Amino acid sequence: MNPKILIISFLLILSQAFTVSFAALPLTDASGNKLPTLAPMLKKVNPAVVNIATYSTQRINNPLLNDPFFRYFFNIPGNGNQQAPQRRQQSAGSGVIVDAKKGTVITNYHVIKDADEVHVSLNDGRSFLAKVIGVDKELDVAVLHIDAKNLVAAKMADSDKLEVGDFVLAIGNPFALGQTVTTGIVSALGRTGLGIEGYENFIQTDASINPGNSGGALVDLAGDLIGINTAIIAPSGGNVGIGFAIPINMVKASMEQILKHGKVTRGEVGINIQDITPDLQSAFNLKNGQQGVLVTGVANHSPAKKSGIKPGDVIVAVNGEKTISTGILRSQIGVHSVGDNVKLSIIRNGEKKDITVKIGKMQKLSASSDELNPLLRGVQFAKNQDGDGVVITAIAPNSPAAYSGLRAGDIIVSVNREPVNDLTSLKRALSKDKKKVLMHVDRGDGSFFLVLR
Repeated sequence: MNPKILIISFLLILSQAFTVSFAALPLTDASGNKLPTLAPMLKKVNPAVVNIATYSTQRINNPLLNDPFFRYFFNIPGNGNQQAPQRRQQSAGSGVIVDAKKGTVITNYHVIKDADEVHVSLNDGRSFLAKVIGVDKELDVAVLHIDAKNLVAAKMADSDKLEVGDFVLAIGNPFALGQTVTTGIVSALGRTGLGIEGYENFIQTDASINPGNSGGALVDLAGDLIGINTAIIAPSGGNVGIGFAIPINMVKASMEQILKHGKVTRGEVGINIQDITPDLQSAFNLKNGQQGVLVTGVANHSPAKKSGIKPGDVIVAVNGEKTISTGILRSQIGVHSVGDNVKLSIIRNGEKKDITVKIGKMQKLSASSDELNPLLRGVQFAKNQDGDGVVITAIAPNSPAAYSGLRAGDIIVSVNREPVNDLTSLKRALSKDKKKVLMHVDRGDGSFFLVLR
């Protein structure tokens, strides 16, 4: 095809698409012909996207000040931390106003993490000190409040209706340059297993997302909010065409709990699961290419047990939405509150049936690791009540772990490059490699990686 004809055809397609959202297109060429433009839509949504500046104070630790002899010799009182100088740090990100009357702003948790102050700057030049209402660390969402009038809020769309190929725009504050708009398409849906968050079901887009875009808006051609830009794959430090956004339906479910209770409380149905491989398809007599999640175990007295879920069942949908991986299933369950009913569509012995399960409370993690991995024999874990990860509560003397460098009080935030927050995620991460365990450990004010073999 002639390249000129191809370009003209593409412009006509865009013109027709934009005409659906806009009654008239104001721009014209020298001959008076109307040209496609996103400007009218952006004038409507840009005021809802904000720049976020955070300020934090960090101590500059001097190892010598931690040495009691050094402090004694130079007559330095107290401990090293008291004498450490402080440094003021500033970082930048983005956010979206979702309720103009109440002044509600959503952003990523990692944008405001450890901040002493959070400032929100509007498109019209106004700036406000924000209050953090609550956060969802596992989903990487934070809800802020600003006391301001004459705000403009973004309209939330139904992100479940997105399709690969839909046109999208990313709006945010990359590299602290100020509000910036980039365009692209939805290049994939349901991205999981990236190890970025505890609950992953990302929208993947090629709309340019860079550092500073985090917390900003991903919108459709109507200007409706479909996602919160969160992460990029950036081997060179900048955009390479692969960015990820949290679907707005997941963000909304988290936000509603935060606004109502000040925090997010997730439940569970009490099952162990794994992805379906070609060998499992054959072993369970599933159709070639059948997608879903295999139930490998059902906890006693759990909601799943009471509802009749059995090991060997293949979950193919939750409330009518396809379930294609364990990560997707965790996210589909994770958006629901304790007490909600969910409809699980399963395949059992070749027959499809629907089972309603009531979401139950998350069981507190307090377990021995003997059954998890021999390398961690003698270690007792408990859920970290103060944040991410699981905490080591005890280590048996003369156990393999006792000689590894692990200590009681250490917080394990990831295992084999996978975030852990409960017994289920810890088991899953440990199962990835039976011969060695790569652990990311927080201890005191520092963190390190440890390999057990």
